[in-house]
Amino acid sequence: MTMIDPARPQSIRPRLSLPLQALIEAIATMLAALATLACTMAIAPGLGPSVLAIVLTLSLSRSQLDRDRRGRIEAALVLPVVAFATLGVGWLLRHWPWAGAATFVMGMSTSIWLRRFGPMARRAGSLIALPFVTLLTVPHVHAAADGVLPPPLVPIVIALLALLWVNVAHLLMRRLCGPMQAPPEAPAFAPAVREDAPRLAPSTRMAVQMAVALAAAFVVGFVFFAERWAWIVLTAFIVNSGNRGRLDVLHKSGMRVVGAAAGTVLALLFSLRLGLDGRTTAALMLASLFLGVWLRPFAYAWWALFVTVALSLLQGFDGGTPAAMLWQRLEEIAIGAVIGVSAAWFVLPIRSTDVLRRRLADALGLLAAAMDPATATRDPAPFDAACQLVAQVAPPFRTVRWITRPTRHTQPADWVDALLACRASADALITHGAANGALRQAIGAARRALRDPETLLPALRHLQKRLNDHALEIGHDAIPKTRSAASEA
Repeated sequence: MTMIDPARPQSIRPRLSLPLQALIEAIATMLAALATLACTMAIAPGLGPSVLAIVLTLSLSRSQLDRDRRGRIEAALVLPVVAFATLGVGWLLRHWPWAGAATFVMGMSTSIWLRRFGPMARRAGSLIALPFVTLLTVPHVHAAADGVLPPPLVPIVIALLALLWVNVAHLLMRRLCGPMQAPPEAPAFAPAVREDAPRLAPSTRMAVQMAVALAAAFVVGFVFFAERWAWIVLTAFIVNSGNRGRLDVLHKSGMRVVGAAAGTVLALLFSLRLGLDGRTTAALMLASLFLGVWLRPFAYAWWALFVTVALSLLQGFDGGTPAAMLWQRLEEIAIGAVIGVSAAWFVLPIRSTDVLRRRLADALGLLAAAMDPATATRDPAPFDAACQLVAQVAPPFRTVRWITRPTRHTQPADWVDALLACRASADALITHGAANGALRQAIGAARRALRDPETLLPALRHLQKRLNDHALEIGHDAIPKTRSAASEA
């Protein structure tokens, strides 16, 4: 039996379960949103500033750009400038719509293109994108003239307030509940592509896809839908944001349409049956946002459903009968989804299987490095983060597996399940510094099998068996029993 080095840590730091962590993060987000909203209403009454406050708080909390000192400093410097620029874009959309649309498209695509220049540029791109989303919910964001501050200063102050309260809420929750697990960031690598594919960086291709999708959405919206263009553009943006390949965009668009349809019907029922006044509507909007933030980690459809409820209540159904507005909004959402999917599928497409194989390669590479006897410091955290990135791209593949299981025996989703099933044993072995030659050979075989998809699943299952067998050799207590591949997905 392999001896455990007493100098090494004897347990892996326990983590909160996904449901509990999601609930804690949702509470922190809504506390920050309520505090920011209260401050905003005191200094700048009006719908536009309030919506800007909510959107910035939700986006900042989800991106966790404040999770370290450097991120907080960068956000404090960049975010107010971008929020102020958003006022100008909103003014253009109101007075010169085509110029505003061109500026919006350029700003959003640039925020994606910046990802190729490293972590700092990636964070800057995220900060640029945050306020622009506000323009798709309430296109004319402007402050009331009777506020405490001059209107040009309002977006700057709101941005700083949002950052402040997100910081306070996150620090409070970390103090009460322990450290939260920050979302892992995908590394700046180029996924494997076919020889005849354009050899452009993924960030460049995604930026072009977003530009084409938004430009097409603006043209269709302005030409055919006049005052109702925002829902088309919003949907085209949502289904292409966080693009992890064309299958991911198709899956997200389906979830968006289904969730938005259910959310619109639910909002209509609220409006028709309950006779909502202003305060009740605001309470229902905040409750919808809380449920959307809480349930988003489990399925994107929940986020689409509850955000649609909030947007429907915010924008109302004025200008037509509720039934007519329902069909109009569903039509616009479907058109935006088709535009987004078409851009991802036909404009410099990225294959989702290439993204998955690249993330599998990174995870196995980190596992090999952690198991290398020459590695001085052994930490399971990098491998864990890589596994989370693999799990992020799994939902569309699992949907395809559910649909096509009778006709296909091996699915990319099986690769994900096999890797995630290795995680508990791998963490135990990395922590205890235990790895034999047979295990390292199995890791190498799995990495080589990435070149041949037909042999990848057997290689991953063989690796799983080696990891489990070797973990048993160092004692059952070393293997965490609270985790499973399903829970990680």
